[in-house]
Amino acid sequence: MEVSAENLKTPSDERDCALRPLNVKVVADKSVDAEAQRPTWSGRLEFILASVGYAVGLGNIWRFPYLCYRSGGGAFMVPYFIMVLLCGIPLLFMEFSVGQYTRVGPVHAFAKICPLLKGVGLATVVISFVFSTYYNVIMSWALYYFFSSFGKTLPWMSCNNTWNLVENCSSGFPGNATHLQSASQQFFDQKLLQKTNGIEDVGGLHWELFGYLIISWVIVYLCIFKGVKSTGKVVYFTAVFPYFILFALLINNVQLPGAKDGIYYFVTPVWSKLFEVKVWVNAAAQVFNSIGIAFGSMISMASYNKFNNNILRDALIVSITNSFTSILAGFVIFSAIGYMAHIHNLPVDNIATDGPGLVFVVYPEVLSTMPVFQLWAPLFFFMLLCLGLDSQFATVEVAITFIKDEFGCQVLQFLKREELLALAMCLVGFILGIPHVTKGGIYVFQLMDHYTAVVSLIFLAFFEVVAVCWIFGVPRICLMVKRMQGKVPNIYFRVCWLLLCPLLVLCILISSIVQYTPARYGNYTYPVWAEMVGWCVSLVSIVWIPIGAIQEIYGKKGSLLQRLKTAMISTIDMDAEDPLPEKQNLDNSASEALFTSVA
Repeated sequence: MEVSAENLKTPSDERDCALRPLNVKVVADKSVDAEAQRPTWSGRLEFILASVGYAVGLGNIWRFPYLCYRSGGGAFMVPYFIMVLLCGIPLLFMEFSVGQYTRVGPVHAFAKICPLLKGVGLATVVISFVFSTYYNVIMSWALYYFFSSFGKTLPWMSCNNTWNLVENCSSGFPGNATHLQSASQQFFDQKLLQKTNGIEDVGGLHWELFGYLIISWVIVYLCIFKGVKSTGKVVYFTAVFPYFILFALLINNVQLPGAKDGIYYFVTPVWSKLFEVKVWVNAAAQVFNSIGIAFGSMISMASYNKFNNNILRDALIVSITNSFTSILAGFVIFSAIGYMAHIHNLPVDNIATDGPGLVFVVYPEVLSTMPVFQLWAPLFFFMLLCLGLDSQFATVEVAITFIKDEFGCQVLQFLKREELLALAMCLVGFILGIPHVTKGGIYVFQLMDHYTAVVSLIFLAFFEVVAVCWIFGVPRICLMVKRMQGKVPNIYFRVCWLLLCPLLVLCILISSIVQYTPARYGNYTYPVWAEMVGWCVSLVSIVWIPIGAIQEIYGKKGSLLQRLKTAMISTIDMDAEDPLPEKQNLDNSASEALFTSVA
């Protein structure tokens, strides 16, 4: 795939057939020609809800509460909110600005911003699509639990089932200190996953999960097949409904015995933890992953905005809502864990766990002991489904946006209708997700998640920040914002973009390398060949960065230094009064003068 920076046009000159769906009514804004060619969100609220739905996901439910109690409880809030202010909000504002101004997906946006690092854009598309292939597997788990919840009793309540290993099954919750397993754990391992002994023994397909995976992809397709016009309508429900359930669960949970002990454990500060570097790294990584920086989704969704949309307001709303949801989920989860600790006479720290186990093992056990569990269990898993679907919409849309922007004419000539393009993407994602619904699929899932969401993302994020904040430059970002909003960003954003964000991301990258540990699932250690496969998965996304750089340098003329300088020149035409000339880079003195003027 070749993305030639020389062939890229200004936002108003994008190819019409690549950007205009054949069957979508275009919302036009007379102030910007590009808006006559590219569909936009029907209303401001649709974009905000879609962005909130993407940012607020399952990580808010299982990752944040666990990190909080493990990293000092209430003390963890200090580094967390510092990272939100210094990294989360500025980078989200930056991605919204890039998407809304260029009005193209991340591939074309980065090819314009910094041709040398144009591979960053393609890398975001690849990592998002790889992520979508296994993230939808979690949706199949949620569907499995959802339909299993309709009965007189919940199937994970007892040890009297055919899948239970009776010799070490406990009908209560034994805690982490014994060799016994809860009935809920065995339902997850033996019934849902039908887990084998390792990735070496993949086993056959788990046909029930296979069916639920089909259903989950069908749901995704029905929500995105009309592009932003269908997604924009769906998010009114999927982004809002989870909050009704979270508040209902919180009201119910705080009335349970022992709930206050769980909440107290969740918020009690352990101030000594603030002196541990790992706590600060965890806080930064949580903000980065939760908001969804470097996946390309925020750039893609912002590219469908009207040119003058208030992205600063939207960035603040999305960031604040994301943090609020994390804290709300923490109260919901730990009030329930406190209740479980009370009824089983166990300490809270002997129950809480990380990852999928928190919502597919611990919380189902909590639900089975609650009054009116026949109501709460289906609602809880339906909430998980809504949270996951919002994130899934955005990751699949990144790939679709890229194909429309790059190959729109050819693809639409072949497929005839844009709905068939969305169908093809969902079909490919479904096929690639099949290994995760085998009987050894959990090991494949864990391996993919570790090397995609942990290893690749940090490298990709670093190069994205370097390309936009340092090579493209803060003065240009400020000018882009001024063209759209009528005023430049304040000193807070300029300092964050110029200094704090790049340094924080660099610190996360270095810490990730220094503290790197191979992928594990529980006590299972992956064989060497599986680790190699994991690194190959990681390279599938990040390899486009050096490939794009080599291609760009090779295509230039002159010495190596001259080629490097030319490859770092932005091709964006700042189409407004006193525009920056296309392909003309600001020299250092001009950059300093512009930075001084906007200050």
